[in-house]
Amino acid sequence: MRPAFTGTAAILVLSLAVAVSAQTLDLGVAKFASGDYAGALRDLVPFAEQGSATAQFLVGAIYANGRGGIVRDHVAAASWIRLAAEQEHARAQFNLGGMYERGQGVYQDYSEAARWYGRAALLGDAEAQYRLGTMHELGLGVDLDPAQAVNWYRSAAEQDNAPAQASLGVMYTTGQGVDQHYGDAAIWFRRAAEQGHDRAQFNLGVLYAEGLGVEQDSEEAFNWYRQAAVQGYAAAQYSLGVAHYNGDGVPPDPVVGYAWASVAASNGHEDAAGVRYRIAEQLSPPDLVMAQQIALRCREQGYEYCVR
Repeated sequence: MRPAFTGTAAILVLSLAVAVSAQTLDLGVAKFASGDYAGALRDLVPFAEQGSATAQFLVGAIYANGRGGIVRDHVAAASWIRLAAEQEHARAQFNLGGMYERGQGVYQDYSEAARWYGRAALLGDAEAQYRLGTMHELGLGVDLDPAQAVNWYRSAAEQDNAPAQASLGVMYTTGQGVDQHYGDAAIWFRRAAEQGHDRAQFNLGVLYAEGLGVEQDSEEAFNWYRQAAVQGYAAAQYSLGVAHYNGDGVPPDPVVGYAWASVAASNGHEDAAGVRYRIAEQLSPPDLVMAQQIALRCREQGYEYCVR
């Protein structure tokens, strides 16, 4: 009876040790989530060295971000993240792809970036699917293949990835990799726009302004332009300036039109400075001063108070 009892005791001790280890790993994960990166690093490194993909990924993330008093070290980050990625940790694969794309901690290599994005994409990672779609659209590290780009954008878009939805809308607008269809473009732009994606909001505004895939509606176009403009999207700010000047979807107001054109120009829109100049020629000196003050307030207060 004694050998059987000894074996049972060994199993019980081993089970207890496994449970304690799991709790300690969970403690490190909890510290990471709470922002205690130094504490998380102390708890996680032993597990990372023992081969835990979760710990390896989080240790890499701590070094990549350099937060909580930890010195940023992209080389160390890439080394740890690679170990997790090789164990089919999807987020590690995505992050390693990003490091190769940007040349952080590794030599920049678009082919390697696409390879790691591809491995994560096949595991269902929506951000990796989106990035892989972008690389196929641009021909970075993979063959230029708009149809393949559409496929990956769609995979990510169906998981509610807003950048992928916006890009899929663009593909339907231009007819790249898919038959041109403004109605489908509007559907995907709207899904991204409702998540706050500024480019999608602007593009949906353009479709309403032109009546492409939706019924022409200047007020609706103005509303979407505004949502993108307050996020700092220069093209939408320019379009708001033109809309205020022309009275498209809003009563005409060249003073506010000047202000938005000025804001767009300061954010690099190439046509905005010319529009601002032409509006300025038509304003009285007091109105021009008012318009300049509105533009200044608009920039200083986050584009929220760009009104008279």
